[in-house]
Amino acid sequence: MLENMALPGSVEVSAIGRWTLGVGRWTFRPMTKDQEHDHEQEVSAAGVGNPAVIDLFAVDQKTGEVVLAMQEPRPWDDSDERLHQLQEKFNAYVSFLLDGEMIAAHPELADKPARIELHCEYMPDERALALLNLIHDQIALQEIKMEVVVAERGCGDSCTCHES
Repeated sequence: MLENMALPGSVEVSAIGRWTLGVGRWTFRPMTKDQEHDHEQEVSAAGVGNPAVIDLFAVDQKTGEVVLAMQEPRPWDDSDERLHQLQEKFNAYVSFLLDGEMIAAHPELADKPARIELHCEYMPDERALALLNLIHDQIALQEIKMEVVVAERGCGDSCTCHES
């Protein structure tokens, strides 16, 4: 079953940034302040739409897990294209973990367990959830954990600030 839970506020990470696929290697590139809040730029530079970028790469100091996180700021649209993007992004993350690229760049992480997180602004639609469940089951066979974190939208019962 797909876990749908948020990270506790006390999680500490040792490095935050993006990893961009270069010619045979991943290079660290911290996010700029502008990129943190510009959803248009996030989609083109990172996020589910760009499988060549690991949106966040860190070590959870509380659990010892290597964390690869991806962002999806866009509303889910039930499209084949979005499902393909999601699958390609997960393929890139799993490849980075299992094909030796991470260990080549960071040998100190060789024995650490891994977790892939999908951070969404909106709850995934039915087709995306079905795909996420399949992905969850497949990567669990490789001893990779997976979490989906959906943003809490709204400021209370009477909030209308996030309505579209």
